[in-house]
Amino acid sequence: MRGTSEVTRTVIVRSVPLPRRTFRIFVELEGMYRNIVEQLVLYAVNNNITKFTRLKAEKYREVRSLYPQLPSHYAYTACQDAAERAHSFLRMRKIGRARKAYPEVRSVSIWLDDHLWRAEGLTSISLATHRGRVNVSIELNKHFLRYVNRGWRLASEAKVKLDRRERRLVFYLTFKKEVSEYRPKAYITVDVNENAEAVLIDGVVYLFETDLSRVTLGYYYRRKRVQEKYDRAYGPGSRPVRRVLRRLGNNEKALKKGVRWKLAALIVREAARRQAAIVLERLGKEPANHMIKRIKDHQLRHRVYQAAFKGVQRAIEEKAREYGVPVIYVDPRNTSKICPIHGTEIIYGRNRHGVCSKGGETWHRDVVACYNLLLRALGGDGGYAPSRLRAFVAVDGGPVPLGPTAAHEPAGVPRALWARWRSLGATSDHKLVRVST
Repeated sequence: MRGTSEVTRTVIVRSVPLPRRTFRIFVELEGMYRNIVEQLVLYAVNNNITKFTRLKAEKYREVRSLYPQLPSHYAYTACQDAAERAHSFLRMRKIGRARKAYPEVRSVSIWLDDHLWRAEGLTSISLATHRGRVNVSIELNKHFLRYVNRGWRLASEAKVKLDRRERRLVFYLTFKKEVSEYRPKAYITVDVNENAEAVLIDGVVYLFETDLSRVTLGYYYRRKRVQEKYDRAYGPGSRPVRRVLRRLGNNEKALKKGVRWKLAALIVREAARRQAAIVLERLGKEPANHMIKRIKDHQLRHRVYQAAFKGVQRAIEEKAREYGVPVIYVDPRNTSKICPIHGTEIIYGRNRHGVCSKGGETWHRDVVACYNLLLRALGGDGGYAPSRLRAFVAVDGGPVPLGPTAAHEPAGVPRALWARWRSLGATSDHKLVRVST
């Protein structure tokens, strides 16, 4: 049966620059909201409260009496905000990762419900404040208009943050949509690797290069140089070095996240266009820990741990929900070691090419994995899969090493090419790079 689920997406829009008098109203509002959240977080941590309902029952009336000038629902949303912060801090303290005895409220985003804000058409938002309702004009962007034009509905919850440098409000709006999965007519398999993702589409294995290992090592050496420099100047663990390292870490995460989401969108769109299901490996909870057990090289261990194999899969799965694309997980054991034609072991040399111990075919490691994932999906190892009788795929069984079909060698696609959002049809017009590493 086809499953129906609700998909949510957050879109950021910014207001136009506000007059100083108007912006001062929101500065005052943020100050009161911050004070409420700080008090509630301390109370929740001291009393081990992690549920919003309990925190609201015990502190709502007190907050209303302390801030009678505020609309009542700010006390309601502040309880939600504080309960989530307290829950996160108590969890971190339980596993020994909390730096301080109490949480610190550094940045504040004001939580809003349907009583505190409403959209006035597409270009204005009305906000309830302690000075009455204030209408704020917003600057539309393509991201916002894309969800509006595709039938997504605007949810009642939202958040707003102050940009003091430009005197703007930054809105975090939530869009929702009901999406139904279709019955797949074909399969697209994805083998996740450190530096490239192998994707089998229409009998051709594409190797989409991500170069994430270079990103990981680049930021690793930058952090190392910064830490050595600041440790000599300020001593180990100083605040300036923590600030710089935090910024570098955020930049690295943003870059990797952008690469993963762009690739996920490309794969999911091709699957939706073909009405195909996406086949992924069923990885464990912490696959990187299992992979680095036998690796002694410190640098390689760091690269593998930072590769975020499940992060790529989560991006694909989340994007697939948006398009109603079914996702199938199959057993990944020995997918790159068994010949998909003869079912015998493939003997590898120093590179990623191996030879079938029975038929003598030369296979690329990623191509073998993609075809074996397809065979397991067709064989019933996953939802929506037909019977084993249809689990035969046309592959090149000739003994010629690196034969002319895609069964032996993948078509490498550099990141500079696929990151431009070209479809595979457009990509095929360009010269594909053969990857032999």
